[in-house]
Amino acid sequence: MITFGEAMGMFIANQTGPLHTIDQFMLELAGAETNVAIGLARLCLRADWVSKVGNDAFGKFITERLHNENVDISQVLTDDHYPTGFQLKAKVAEGDPEIQYFLNGSAASQLKIADFPEAYFQSAKQMHLTGIPFAISKQARSFAKHALSFMKKNGKTVSFDPNLRPSLWVSKEEMVGEINAAAFQANYVLPGITEGEILTGYTDPRDIASFYLEKGVELVVIKLGPEGAFYKTALEEGTVPGIKAKKVVDTVGAGDGFAVGVISGLLEKLALEETVLRGNVIGALAVQTPGDSDGYPTKPELIDFIKKHVETVV
Repeated sequence: MITFGEAMGMFIANQTGPLHTIDQFMLELAGAETNVAIGLARLCLRADWVSKVGNDAFGKFITERLHNENVDISQVLTDDHYPTGFQLKAKVAEGDPEIQYFLNGSAASQLKIADFPEAYFQSAKQMHLTGIPFAISKQARSFAKHALSFMKKNGKTVSFDPNLRPSLWVSKEEMVGEINAAAFQANYVLPGITEGEILTGYTDPRDIASFYLEKGVELVVIKLGPEGAFYKTALEEGTVPGIKAKKVVDTVGAGDGFAVGVISGLLEKLALEETVLRGNVIGALAVQTPGDSDGYPTKPELIDFIKKHVETVV
């Protein structure tokens, strides 16, 4: 599996409170696509990540961290002119933390078609794509469109998580148009229920799924939060109940964890219900830790959790 996008240094507050009152932070890694790559690597699947980082401490931190997680970073470029982005993330007792981004002019936003490693993408079986590269810059959007077109022309499969970031777009109309154009070319589309409503105008998961299936998408899986997830193809559909988290510490990274479960299940050719169950499990584990990917399990941990905590395994 290959993916690409922006990774950031992330300073997580060591105590609760508004960010401007915090004087101690812990350095961690953030990035939707790196989260997915880490999650898949922990499940013993080959995961490759392509991007640019600055020639700085954050860039070195990101590449070393991914290397230690067994993610292939051989095609990550180092930019001597543009820095690696970073963010500040508040610590919360539970729920959604306050986050402030410092990404303007980042190295990853300079990723362009000329940087596309064709042979590297050709070697991959599947590509995972999010909506974030479409939003961070015109160059990165062109790179994303080129990668998507290349993979489709070469008979590869593509999973797509809209991962909407409205603040990065000029308008809602541009965001919806660009994200849907990409989604229509994907094999598997993984929106959250609120994202689905924004992108399609429908509120019922079946209608949201049908909107994409009618455009040629093979599988749509819609994240429903604590209620689980709804999936639909041309031949089957169903809802897989959510996994109750003991305590919700931090919701960031749950959607990427869900994608890890679904992608791994598809690559391993599991039944759809079991595939979506994996997504629910890893999403539930993700929200119980402060870091974006801290809760992602190894393969033995995933199997053990399902045996112990899921009543029915397909």
